Parts: sequence; structure tokens; C-alpha cells
Amino acid sequence: MSLAEEKAAARTAAFARRRGAHGVVDPAPAQAALRDVLREAGAGVALSGYLPIRTEIDPVPVMADWAGPVGVPVIEGAGLPLTFHRWRPGCALIDGPFGACVPAEAEEVVPRVLIVPLVAFDDDGGRLGYGGGFYDRTLERLKARGPVLAVGFAYEAQRAEALPREATDQRLDAVVTEAGVRRWGGLGP
Repeated sequence: MSLAEEKAAARTAAFARRRGAHGVVDPAPAQAALRDVLREAGAGVALSGYLPIRTEIDPVPVMADWAGPVGVPVIEGAGLPLTFHRWRPGCALIDGPFGACVPAEAEEVVPRVLIVPLVAFDDDGGRLGYGGGFYDRTLERLKARGPVLAVGFAYEAQRAEALPREATDQRLDAVVTEAGVRRWGGLGP
């Protein structure tokens, strides 16, 4: 089986586990743990979150409480890193690619702390996304500019034993679920 086929199979299995958790698992414990991790990273720094699509766990209550600027990802095109546009509770949104909404006003934010959506994660900080490589390119670009904290946010059901990896896949510094926090990197950008 090729690496692409392994990733596709892992993605299919993870989507099924995530669907099974969504709407059944209370996200409040994960949101509380995420607040704690972000608080340790330092108040006031630029944060990126995401507006959940499909069955993604919802970080919006945590984003709404953040004391600094908050951005959400915007896909600029295939093969490109993400940009982040400033989000505020109640801001005007428009439809973006893949069913995700984006702020109508395109005020760019450069995050140092990222809440990263995912399809699956493993016990070594590996992350499996939707397959476009957007977060891998983005994290690589941001890390070249300075310290970044990448925190995956997921249901515990999305954990996999091990995930297939490519050399370009960026490792997470932590993953937060309703079961707690796993850390592999430093805290604080």
C-alpha cells in the first residue's frame, strides 16, 4: 500500500470515529483544557482558531474569550500556505472554500499560537488533516519566522495508534481532547 493509500485509509477510519463522537461527547471539558493550555502560552499574542465544519470539535467559545487578536484560516489556493483573517464574535462572515466561513473583512493576523483542526492524531504529535497540506505548509512558514505553538483540538476518539507520515508533515506541540492534554513541544511562542 502506498503512503497516499495509507493516509486515505487512516483518514476514512478517523472520520468515522469523529462522526461517532460528535454530538455525543460533551466538548466543554476539552474547551476548558484548551483555555488552560492557551493561558500558559501567554495572553495577548495573536491566536488562530477555526470555525468548525462537518463534525469538528468547536473551539469558538475559547476563541471568543481570547484577550488578543484572533484569526481564522483562509485558503488562498492549492499548494499555498494559509493566511489568517481577523475574527471577532459576531463579525460578518462569507462562504470560503470547503464549506468554511471566513470573515468578510480581510484584515490579516499572523498567529504565534494556533488551534489546529484535524482528522486524526497519534501519540507522537502526528496529525492527519484533510489532505491538502495547508497546515503543514503554514506551520513550516510560521516556524521559519520564530517560535510557534501548534495545539491540535479533537475528540479523544480521533486518536490513532500511529499515523503514516511524510517528511513535510509538521508535528503538533500538543493535542487537547475531552480526556486531557498531551504535550510534545514547548509552551509559549
